[in-house]
Amino acid sequence: MLPVFLALLLTQTPHENPRQQGVPIGTGTKLAKVTLTAPTGGWTVDRMMLVEGTISDTTIDPVVVSINGDRYLMRTFNGRFSRKFPAASGKNIVTVMATNQAGTARSQVTAYAQIPPVPLKTILTSDTEGVYTDLHVYEPTNDSVTKTAEGLTMDGKKMAHVYWADTSSPTGGTFFLNEQGGDFDQPAYGPYLYIHRAPPQGIYLIATNYWPSGDKAHTLATLNVALFEGTPGEVRRMVRIPLATPGTTRVLAWINITGENQAEVYVPSQDPKPTGASWPKNLDEVAKNVSSGNSGDYGDEGGYEGEGEGYEGSEGEGEGSSEGGD
Repeated sequence: MLPVFLALLLTQTPHENPRQQGVPIGTGTKLAKVTLTAPTGGWTVDRMMLVEGTISDTTIDPVVVSINGDRYLMRTFNGRFSRKFPAASGKNIVTVMATNQAGTARSQVTAYAQIPPVPLKTILTSDTEGVYTDLHVYEPTNDSVTKTAEGLTMDGKKMAHVYWADTSSPTGGTFFLNEQGGDFDQPAYGPYLYIHRAPPQGIYLIATNYWPSGDKAHTLATLNVALFEGTPGEVRRMVRIPLATPGTTRVLAWINITGENQAEVYVPSQDPKPTGASWPKNLDEVAKNVSSGNSGDYGDEGGYEGEGEGYEGSEGEGEGSSEGGD
């Protein structure tokens, strides 16, 4: 029996690395070599960190990049890859993985950034080439929430909208355009990045607008939220959600920053609806208006002027802690 058992083990297909699931692999039959030319390790004072290098198998496209556990898919061009990412305060563990028929090769570097912590960072990626999963962030303003006898009420039309066509907010929120080989308007894996280095207190809405191209029918979008990164009160949350209907706008998460190093994250359809006094009572109404195109005159391409298929919620996975503290 033992020889039979060993034979069965040898013929079983090896389990796929979770970070490689759904990622196209190269056609090469020799294990690729990954060379990271940046970062080089050591210390930096730059807020943006360049991830750059080469792979010996030019058929591998994309490579998987992990920065402190956040997963990205980065396009390659003739075996080269290059992209800047917001650095985290302190340690940044950068791993690049390249997979072909022979398996997965990787290279890892640890760099340290002597910069202030980033209080709010959101990263949106997809697992399909040739689709747009545009990131849209709505920030609080002085007029976006009012107090009534029943509690707080939110007006989505008065929130500050940050996305690819308006990449900065009055309070300092920044959207980073999705660059692919020097082109800023190509459908791809992402990542779509938004950071705020001094986010005001209040409610933030995170959404995506889905537009496939060609014969692409659906994709799996992944949102990573990092709050107070690089501090003892760091909070991380991940949401995975399938997208299938062209023009659909989906509300992925709400973020409520209540004070210094204090925040709560609410993912609709995954978390209990928040009932605390700092949360508006009409979140569902605001989400429905955003998804159906009734949240304001934000332009045709953002999915907020007659686009969308109605409120679909967030039927994805929610992982990680939802509250932060000192």
